[in-house]
Amino acid sequence: MQRTIASLAALALLGGAATAQEGDKTFTFAFQGELKSLDQYTLNETFSLGTLGNVYEGLTRRDADLNIIPGLAESWEVVDDMTWRFNLREGVKFHNGNDFTAEDVVFSADRVRSEGSDLKTRIPEDAEFVAVDDHTVEVRLETPNPILHYEWDTWGIMDKEWAEENDAVAVTSASAEGQNYAALNTNGTGPFKITSHEAGVRTIFEANEDWWNWEDREFNIDRAEFTPIGQDATRVNALLSGQVDMVYPIPVQDVPRVDANPGTVAMTGPELRTIFLGFDQMSDELKSSSVEGENPFKDKRVRQAFYQAIDIDAITSKIMRDLATPSALLISPALYSRSDEFERYPYDPEAAKTLMEEAGYGDGFTVMMDCPNDRYVNDEQICQAVSAMLARIGVTIEPNFQPKSQYFAKVLASNNYDTSFYLLGWTPGSFDSWNVIHNLNACRNEDGTTGGPFNLGGYCNEELDALADKILTETDPEARDAMIAEAFTMIHEDVAHIPLHQQGLAWGKSEDVDLVQRADNTLMLYHVTKE
Repeated sequence: MQRTIASLAALALLGGAATAQEGDKTFTFAFQGELKSLDQYTLNETFSLGTLGNVYEGLTRRDADLNIIPGLAESWEVVDDMTWRFNLREGVKFHNGNDFTAEDVVFSADRVRSEGSDLKTRIPEDAEFVAVDDHTVEVRLETPNPILHYEWDTWGIMDKEWAEENDAVAVTSASAEGQNYAALNTNGTGPFKITSHEAGVRTIFEANEDWWNWEDREFNIDRAEFTPIGQDATRVNALLSGQVDMVYPIPVQDVPRVDANPGTVAMTGPELRTIFLGFDQMSDELKSSSVEGENPFKDKRVRQAFYQAIDIDAITSKIMRDLATPSALLISPALYSRSDEFERYPYDPEAAKTLMEEAGYGDGFTVMMDCPNDRYVNDEQICQAVSAMLARIGVTIEPNFQPKSQYFAKVLASNNYDTSFYLLGWTPGSFDSWNVIHNLNACRNEDGTTGGPFNLGGYCNEELDALADKILTETDPEARDAMIAEAFTMIHEDVAHIPLHQQGLAWGKSEDVDLVQRADNTLMLYHVTKE
């Protein structure tokens, strides 16, 4: 009911906004979830990172095809195995007029690795950033790292002076109740400025005419308005009625309807994100379960029983309307060439029941399932279907399906990984397998300050960790691929998680708008043109 009221309120606001900027090229768009914090370091989530990537810029960028291109660093070089040198653009200004210098990069490198940051893995913990001069930064490493800069397009550089003046050096975590100045205001170097932000209501972007790449810009819009609309039907109707120029995602069942509507078109394509299920394998007793004094998920047989109880073909055809690709791994085949060597455990409810009996849980048990209902394509419906499938092997799911802001605040490290069984989606920001192996599978401590920060369930295999360390530093592609295959074999045989699928992209837009649908599901305003 609250989501319905919020959606209706959003539509009411849209109705008043369309005429307020008559004559301007204003691009209006809606997403299923809200943009809560404006601090890019608060939440490692594609929508937040991508949206704020229109305001904050990294040393690198990604083009429409996701190739790495220069950003605030106009060039870089590997001086030796342990030293990288980045040459920064001169004449770049932050939105408040401050000069961008190497000191801002050094400050941002420290801040992104500080307490409360959800982006700590962007930079090796022991890397030293040194300002050689105002426009040169050296990164000095303890071990070689050939993929050092692969995720730096989503690590935005902040203004040191602005952060210090506004008491915003500390990062507001995703679970914090209060927010500091950087969570409520922005000051980047990017092509757009945020001039107004009401979390859960509306965010207004205005083009930055002082952007360093202004003369070569691709976009022609002067202004953009973002409105979160949680209800699928309301979001689609806003597009069909012309109240917004673009919405995403659209339910897969509405793709034909959007295409048939005069003036609108659906955009579909493959996405790099993998949707999967995870278990708490660290706690001696599950936080939210009917089982007392022990943790059934520590037993591989229980994890495999859950896996084999799930009819992935039914989820693909009935819920995803075939706009998803079942997966045996936690990474898209587009990102790992040997993915086709792996196969899913077969759907087999009878085998699943046998495994449960062998593990001592023949009568089943109850467990809470954490699931967002406004983050991934048909996320709540997937969780409902999984719940029904698990019921056939005696498992009762206690649903805790909620908006992504509440979901992430509950399950992430900032709230001590408060989850027993969960659904999550992951796109490796580096588009490299090591990201998945480390972030989702590396052994971690209880608060996530060491190991895999997004290994919510605490799966641990020390042999895998040792192999991951070798993968990170290996420079021979063939040898590295072989080690990656070995790592994914360990993860698969341990049933560390339950991969479900790579979801497909489904966006809807006005025919008067041109934009780029990137495979990482980010909407970059600097690719938008409007008639």
